Amino acid sequence: MFERRFGYIGFVLVIALAAGGLAGAPTRAQDSDAQDMETALRLASLLRSARSAISANQDLINDPKGGDKGLTGDHVLVLATKAYLEANGTEPLHEGQDPKEARLIAAQMAAIRAVMDENQATINADGVGFKGFVPAVFGRLVNENFAVLVGAEARVKVTAPPDLVRNRKALPDDWETKVIETRLMAPDWPKGQVFAEATELDGKPVYRVLVPEYYGAGCLSCHGEPAGEIDITGYPKEGGREGDLGGVISISIFR
Repeated sequence: MFERRFGYIGFVLVIALAAGGLAGAPTRAQDSDAQDMETALRLASLLRSARSAISANQDLINDPKGGDKGLTGDHVLVLATKAYLEANGTEPLHEGQDPKEARLIAAQMAAIRAVMDENQATINADGVGFKGFVPAVFGRLVNENFAVLVGAEARVKVTAPPDLVRNRKALPDDWETKVIETRLMAPDWPKGQVFAEATELDGKPVYRVLVPEYYGAGCLSCHGEPAGEIDITGYPKEGGREGDLGGVISISIFR
């Protein structure tokens, strides 16, 4: 196995050549790693962009007044694409894109559309304030739908340090737990830096990428202080502070 670290700001991808390879052309393995890394970060970025659309419309979603609120799958995809374009300088699907990447991105877009369309009754419910349709729930549903569409090609999962996971389906596996605890949570780990490794998963070769996510001010109403206080979703707050590691997007690209 081999491992590499990458810095991620917006969508800047930095590839470090292996020792002794600086003077030569990249190897086939390096080319494969670079493409899988790019694909993984694009999947993470599109998921983030779609969640941001849900977050920006949370008040509308929770408005107890019934009726069509216009948050269809197509509309949310428009909002997500705009946010993605601003973050990455290109649309999710574009000319010259790697075929596998395009296939996975298209599946993720289809999953976003499907989740929104399947939850219209909840979003538009009359007389109900808090709907429970929050970015975290939306993201989980998108990832589950994506898994059905792409099968054994890839997986996307939002997890966190084990003590912060609210849904047992999102618990990190052994590899994720080790990386989170020994790398992403280490005092000297550069904030925002992702971790990537070519390894195995379910007995198959895979390129795995973990993208750390940190609590922002808007997260603290549910995840902040005081620890133990019940938040609007019915869970006890974790006592987190702005800037703390609060979650991890885990992407696996099978080979």
